[in-house]
Amino acid sequence: MNSLVKTFAAAALIAVSTFAMAAEGPGSKSTKANVNLSTGDFALEHYVAVTTEGESAGVEQLFAEDFSQKVQSSSNRGTHSREEVVKYLKKQKGEKLNCTVTSDIIEESADFMVAKVTLTFEEFTKTDLVTLVREGNSWKVSKSINSYK
Repeated sequence: MNSLVKTFAAAALIAVSTFAMAAEGPGSKSTKANVNLSTGDFALEHYVAVTTEGESAGVEQLFAEDFSQKVQSSSNRGTHSREEVVKYLKKQKGEKLNCTVTSDIIEESADFMVAKVTLTFEEFTKTDLVTLVREGNSWKVSKSINSYK
């Protein structure tokens, strides 16, 4: 009888720990998500997902160390650093923007890409000119210029 109780207790402990690990999802929370940025197209697609769909995986991996963002609107002009943008995007995790998104590649070479991402909201349009560069085997966003109409 004592063995039977120990067996059920061990089985229950294994089941609880399995469910706890499954609830956390695959991988450890301390490991960074590895996002495929092997092409400029993949990096641009991930940038759009991060900025419009609240995707938070691989945010640090996406932006170049010297990244900067310029915002130009009729009421606001400013420049944001990589750290500021990454922090902001992490706070927006899971928040999907209510807009229509189109992206067009303006210029592309083996190591450089310039794209225009247009976000059309009900009351205004945001245009984001994005510069991507190849760094080693992956692509990074190095500059973003936003304007509003």
